[in-house]
Amino acid sequence: MVTSSQPVSRGPRLSATLKSPISSRDAPMPKVPTTAADPTAKIAFDDVDVYYGSHKALQDLSFTVRPNTIFGIIGPSNSGKTTLLKCINRTLDFVPGARIEGRVIVDGKDVARMRNVLPLRRRVGMVFPLPVGLPMSIYDNVAYAPRMAGLRNRVDLDQLVEKCLRQSALWDEVKDRMQMLGTKLSGGQQQRLTLARALSMRPEILCLDEFSIAIDPVTTMKIEDVLIELKNEITIVLVTNLVQQAHRLADDTAFLNNSRLVEVGPTERIFTKPEHQLTLDYVSGKFG
Repeated sequence: MVTSSQPVSRGPRLSATLKSPISSRDAPMPKVPTTAADPTAKIAFDDVDVYYGSHKALQDLSFTVRPNTIFGIIGPSNSGKTTLLKCINRTLDFVPGARIEGRVIVDGKDVARMRNVLPLRRRVGMVFPLPVGLPMSIYDNVAYAPRMAGLRNRVDLDQLVEKCLRQSALWDEVKDRMQMLGTKLSGGQQQRLTLARALSMRPEILCLDEFSIAIDPVTTMKIEDVLIELKNEITIVLVTNLVQQAHRLADDTAFLNNSRLVEVGPTERIFTKPEHQLTLDYVSGKFG
């Protein structure tokens, strides 16, 4: 297993678009051709703006996410990171007054043009900061979605539940009490149960929004190790306020500030030789 302290290989530089300056000391990034039509991209944002009513929550986003990588998203609170995630599987649809301009593309298809979004949401797992435990047993929390999708064989279900609980670093703590209510677990355990439930649908993309906020550091490191292994099978989009977590895990990183994409590229460059002073200030802890 690759540990989180080992260097993570970095891929080719991503393209980014920023149409106006971030601050008076930070020059605007040059306009470059969008790569949204790149057939090799797993996810692409093509000139995306997001509005909540009249408030613009995201501005001028253009970038791609390569398949089988961990894509980190960093930035101060209220910079639009969670909104970005909600665009990928259209959970933004649940927010009254929210709308998107531009294109969000998954596997070459514009998600806004998908009439039936359920297959998309099965392919894109989502874990939010606060755990949401279903009022049923630990076993059924993980087995519920696969059952609804048609998986009935008990042996197959047992194997899937165990695999997902192991991947979420929870199996050893609950294997002897699988019929206990999931809501009886501690907050950190419920968060890991939420992760196991997201993995139970075998998603192609896993979106994590501050997944470690309620988890102790030792368990966080275990899950980070699992995520590095999981990227061999799926694409992971990781929102984190823990800057060093992005440095440890992400192959590529995007930095958002004031609803804008400041910079995106290989993580090592973002953290050591960023193009913008604002990025350097953020990753070095001068503001956050």
